[in-house]
Amino acid sequence: MQTLVIEGYLAADPSILLAQGSGRKRASFRVLETTRYRRSDGEAGERTTGFNCVCFNENTTENYIAPYARKGSRVVIQGHVENDSWTGKDGVEHYDLRVVVADMRLKNRRNRDDATEPAAGAAQGPAILDDDIPF
Repeated sequence: MQTLVIEGYLAADPSILLAQGSGRKRASFRVLETTRYRRSDGEAGERTTGFNCVCFNENTTENYIAPYARKGSRVVIQGHVENDSWTGKDGVEHYDLRVVVADMRLKNRRNRDDATEPAAGAAQGPAILDDDIPF
């Protein structure tokens, strides 16, 4: 199995989803990673790549991602890449790659007061996810 390590920033607050069939929580989020380079003409350039990520570990989702991970958080994730496919409401088959997260670390420094108070979005509870819909 291949292993991928990505360091970047969360593009938005993670979505905490609840599967209807199993009732298990999972987190879905996007990590942006920017690579800086020098062009052939000597000018500086940069390229940003987005990675769709999902964390199936319910403990990590509830106790680590939901209360602390926010848009703009600097993260390091480790996981593996897998194919994802689904049929849209229009009947068209869609394909994508996603990173299945095995480990995630937040690299932000937080105040003690901030760390003890979960964000307002986390207090609303998880969204219900139909297993047939991709995340």
